[in-house]
Amino acid sequence: MFRARILGAAAGGGLPQWNCGCDNCRAARRGEIPSLTQSSLAVSGDGVGWAILNASPDIRAQLAATPELHPTGLREVPIRSVLLTNGDIDHVAGLLTLREQQPFTLFATPEILAVIAANPIFDALAPGKVSRSPLPLDVEREIAPGLTAELFAVPGKVPLYMEGAEAEVRTDLLGENTVGAHLRAGGEDVFYIPGCARVTPELAARIDGAAALFFDGTLWRDDEMVRTGVGTKTGKRMGHISMSGPEGSIAALAPLAIGRRVFVHMNNTNPVLRPGSAERSEAERQGWTIGRDGMEITP
Repeated sequence: MFRARILGAAAGGGLPQWNCGCDNCRAARRGEIPSLTQSSLAVSGDGVGWAILNASPDIRAQLAATPELHPTGLREVPIRSVLLTNGDIDHVAGLLTLREQQPFTLFATPEILAVIAANPIFDALAPGKVSRSPLPLDVEREIAPGLTAELFAVPGKVPLYMEGAEAEVRTDLLGENTVGAHLRAGGEDVFYIPGCARVTPELAARIDGAAALFFDGTLWRDDEMVRTGVGTKTGKRMGHISMSGPEGSIAALAPLAIGRRVFVHMNNTNPVLRPGSAERSEAERQGWTIGRDGMEITP
């Protein structure tokens, strides 16, 4: 039976973000809306062995808040692997927390693993304990008992720290830098796509018929950060599709037969994080669930 537990539903920085005084962050500090940690998902095919999709900087707190992932012995844990969908800081920094001589397999595309290998700080993950297993695109492999993953390219961009003078945001595909994960367990097909710049016809065809979809919910509208005064970048510039609008993810995915639709990786400025907001009501009316930390999804 497929199980998924959202460890962190926010984009990089979390909610509240440490240096942000936007409406959402102030409300989260006052306890008026739930605080969220940074993007990560735990998945299992048997409810016993688990894989972590993206290791966020908040992973220590996330593991502590998830009993299914607690140690089962003196130094025994149910985590079998970590799988990365890109090399962004908010998806790889948590690997350094997992350096405590604990065996697991690190899965990622060869290109993302090359980014890890190029930074000697990740050598803290003892080679004798943590095996780095290249997972090429469109190859299915078991990542936990009864659970397989197949990575595929999605439109996006390289991590911020790898950008040159001009960021390359692609609306077709960007090789191995930004990928989605097709998860299979117990006869269910589930997709995890926390970063995506556009829904292409090929992507739509791939995920049509899914039992569940965890999808990029970074921004409600493309110029959201500009309008709120917290930044100058649009969603497109950051490599993220907006939820709303005729080219947004809600409209693009509406015709597809998808069981559960869950937004994850939401920026601290996104109005859907406020229960009762018009934007959240609209997303829910269109069949979407707004992810939150600790939420379990069983298709």
